[in-house]
Amino acid sequence: MDDRTHHVPLHVGPNILPAHPFFNRLVRFAHAVPPRLCARDDNTGVEATHVQLLTDVLAFRARVLAALTPEVRQQLVNREEVYIAVLATGGYEFTVAALAALATGAAIVPMTVALPPEEARYFVAKSRAVAVLCSDAAMELGTALEGLVKVKDPGSAFSCVPVAPSLGNEPLHSSDIKMSSDQYLSDNAPGVVIFTSGTTGPPKGAVMRRGFIHDTALAVADHYNLTPTDTMLHLLPVHHATGLGLCFFPALISGCILEFRSGSFSAAQTWERWRSGGITIFPGVPTIYMRLQRYFEQKLASRADVAEYVRGARDIKACLCGTSALPKPIADFWTELLGKRILLRYGATEFGAVFKVRIGDENVPDGSVGTLFAGCDVKLLDPDTGLYGDEGEVVVRSGAGEMFSKYIWDPEATAKVHTTEGYYRTGDIARCEKGYYWILGRASIDIIKSGGYKISALDIEREILALPYVAEVMVVGVADLEFGERVAAAVVLKEAEDQKGEVVTDLRLERLRGDLRARLAGYKMPTVLRVIRGELPKNGTGKVVKKVLGPEFFPKNYPELKEVQAWTPQEVAKAKL
Repeated sequence: MDDRTHHVPLHVGPNILPAHPFFNRLVRFAHAVPPRLCARDDNTGVEATHVQLLTDVLAFRARVLAALTPEVRQQLVNREEVYIAVLATGGYEFTVAALAALATGAAIVPMTVALPPEEARYFVAKSRAVAVLCSDAAMELGTALEGLVKVKDPGSAFSCVPVAPSLGNEPLHSSDIKMSSDQYLSDNAPGVVIFTSGTTGPPKGAVMRRGFIHDTALAVADHYNLTPTDTMLHLLPVHHATGLGLCFFPALISGCILEFRSGSFSAAQTWERWRSGGITIFPGVPTIYMRLQRYFEQKLASRADVAEYVRGARDIKACLCGTSALPKPIADFWTELLGKRILLRYGATEFGAVFKVRIGDENVPDGSVGTLFAGCDVKLLDPDTGLYGDEGEVVVRSGAGEMFSKYIWDPEATAKVHTTEGYYRTGDIARCEKGYYWILGRASIDIIKSGGYKISALDIEREILALPYVAEVMVVGVADLEFGERVAAAVVLKEAEDQKGEVVTDLRLERLRGDLRARLAGYKMPTVLRVIRGELPKNGTGKVVKKVLGPEFFPKNYPELKEVQAWTPQEVAKAKL
């Protein structure tokens, strides 16, 4: 194709951003009069307008490019695949680092700062990252990582580039920030690499196309009505799909204020921030909502000024929740306190949220994760018959920006997870009624096959959580010679002061089954119980990882453990004939 750019020099320079809709939009925001706040970092106290952000991005991009070899810089000019790791928690340093790397034409590989150096090296090696951009707090890890990489490969030019020295520059005038007149960066090219949790093997890097950072982000912003008048309180990890795809990029593309508070979650701090007002969008996970509820009931409900905290919560336009199921008792608490539902959704690392609850949908049934998102091609595949219907494994062909393009440098793994028709196999089981979807659980861990029945562990968890003395529960299947699998429950009891009515401090399996008798069919009843003290362990995104905890709490010799209660075989419900 003959194009004007074939006849002229590259339109590049220190104040020129690449031609791409994401940067085009940020530059337009930078021309707002008066300048608008873009980011607020509660950890460092930094506040920045769009002009300041882009000024710092351009300054840091120059530093990053100077740290790369001439060969890598030429690869960027040729628009080849180049990956740059980012080692920072959610905050202003992460924002500048991520945008600076994207502004070079590279794809970013966000990494958690909680990794030991050897694990961090795995992500760098797997992605073939050419550098790591480090926040000030992560410099020790970044330096150790650089050293490890060079020990393994003495000829490597991999380097750790600190973000902090490139921040706080004298802001450019908005008219000094230019957009390149070269051809657009391709939205089909890699933009972000998000690694899976790795609970079933080494983590795989899902490559999201560059369209993920603007088209998909804009779709999320449109769905939740994000505008420049909104402020999003961002507490979630930025190396996971939720923190990036549902929070970070949608906030930037919509022009709303991104207020970061990273690190250990504090229910007290969050309630105080809500009380002070101004937060309109709050993304969370079930663990966060559970802890906020517990803090309210234990510390705030009896205070004379409790109405101020309730008002602050009710001023939030939308509370979002994903990554795992929100238990009904917790959902009901928030519906009553907020005067509106928490908005649920369903998605995964490899694709965007294909089911979402809409703001203002008064008809969404309890427990539903919403309706099919615009433009998505999703079916429910019956694993036994191979037919599509109203219940089965979720298989997805979403929009190009929402679907991962590949597992990085792993074509075999990429091909393996698709059907012959090209649908991505999620491994999650769902059902659909009248256009609304419910997630029944993972086919491999949440569907328990006992005595000929297929039982949803999530359905049982919902009923157990409705009991007044239960704080948390995890239900899994454990091997059984007669029934194939038994239903096993790991239960965390509420503190005595948080229980209403009769206080239960020593739960017996007989008591649990008796209390569930009116709620569950006999074949769904737990026949194995373990009471857990404190709280169920969770990963970085607040998920209870059943593949890890199931065998830990209920090992093969579980009948021999004094901590485990088991129902006798004679009393177990008869198998399905």
